[in-house]
Amino acid sequence: MAGQMKVLFLSPEVVPFAKTGGLADVAGALPGALKRLAVDVRLVLPLYRMVREGGFESRPLLKDVEVPLGSFGLKAVILETKVDDGVPIYLVEREDMYDRPNLYGDAMGDYYDNLERFTFFARAALRVAESIDFRPNLIHCHDWQTGLVPALLQAPPKQAPFFRGIPTVFTIHNLGYQGLFLEEKLPVTGLSREAFFRPEGLEYWGKISLLKAGIVYSQAITTVSPTYAREIQTSEFGLGMEGILRHRKASLHGILNGADYRTWDPSRDEHLPQRYSVKKVEGKHQCKKDLMREMGLDLSLRDRPLFGMVSRLDKQKGLDLLVEILEDILSMDVGLVILGSGEEQIQESLQQAAVRHPKRIGLKLGFDEALAHRIMAGADIFLIPSRYEPCGLTQMYALKYGTVPVVRATGGLEDTIVTFDPRRGTGNGFKFRDYDPDAFLGAIRKAVEYFQDSKRWEKVVTNAMGADFSWDRSARAYLDLYKSLLRR
Repeated sequence: MAGQMKVLFLSPEVVPFAKTGGLADVAGALPGALKRLAVDVRLVLPLYRMVREGGFESRPLLKDVEVPLGSFGLKAVILETKVDDGVPIYLVEREDMYDRPNLYGDAMGDYYDNLERFTFFARAALRVAESIDFRPNLIHCHDWQTGLVPALLQAPPKQAPFFRGIPTVFTIHNLGYQGLFLEEKLPVTGLSREAFFRPEGLEYWGKISLLKAGIVYSQAITTVSPTYAREIQTSEFGLGMEGILRHRKASLHGILNGADYRTWDPSRDEHLPQRYSVKKVEGKHQCKKDLMREMGLDLSLRDRPLFGMVSRLDKQKGLDLLVEILEDILSMDVGLVILGSGEEQIQESLQQAAVRHPKRIGLKLGFDEALAHRIMAGADIFLIPSRYEPCGLTQMYALKYGTVPVVRATGGLEDTIVTFDPRRGTGNGFKFRDYDPDAFLGAIRKAVEYFQDSKRWEKVVTNAMGADFSWDRSARAYLDLYKSLLRR
């Protein structure tokens, strides 16, 4: 390939503009890491209300861009903005589709017109590149909201002649979100029923699956950790997609996500009452004391372990296990701080426990970015008992903050956490394998046991803070994959 590599990067959410989960962190950090490797990356994102209210500076780029949607054509306005790393970001503006309180749905469920919204986004992204004459060497798509793009590029050339011969990479961040829609809505996509709505295509148990479209029609599929790439080929984790993923296993790659240490670094974190580092860790003790005071916990427990969780409060994240053993955990004379929201039944159970133990449990429902950082710094032990976890970023952040993770050995948690071995002095956390409350409690007891041995605990904390999961490492793996596709 002659000249600078060009990559068109499509994501339905990007930090700092719009976020519901870890996908936004990836899309906010990976393009900048690729740019540092001399890749010309351009990113496209819908202009949600959340983006508009964020007050980001932007400039009009394109007006009245005609975007096909089914048998109709709708117009979009395209704005351009940039973040600190200098990656151009193109915002697709259409108020009737994206000016809503949430990105994908509300308490009543997914928005009824999500197929229209993200078909429009997919086609608009291609039109943006064509309109500014940015012909990429490769298009990198993320999750079901962009899964239509690889299919569109496999359609007859008249659908997207500008992109003829350009390969696509499709990244699965969570197989649980499959982009399912009624068969009757296929005309919205502009794809022919005969060529695309079949078991070998995007048909999934009588419905359209945009996730499956991305899997089937892309030239390479990636997941966000090596272990998750293996797990999703099994019936336990494949969620009905394991057959097609096994069929495409030669094109399936597990590339571990990275942590954005520009944002998550206790030595320069503006959210903390006192900063600290692996060489000067004393500030962590002040962060713990301030966090306990902020959450109303009994300060006489400051020399006992303080557990932290920043998570969706649902069964996928293992909160059902936590609820079952909560009283056993508290019997160890410890404190617990939780930030998150999720399933009503789990939230109610945690609220009731917080009422029973007001000086031992600090609970805040919802999300608070600054508090998330303070929990990461102030806790001693971070709990991630996920039923499955494609990658996980919070365990990487916890390591950097010297907050020792206790995790279930699945997905990216398996790939990033090494159980502490006191004889060798190796390891950065504690793991359990069976999805079982007793197994989880056993790992917690082991962590508490070592916490009480100051020399061993100092070693595991030092190991944790010395772990390096920077995006530069992950970006090089993606770049190698890109180059391999372009050599074909």
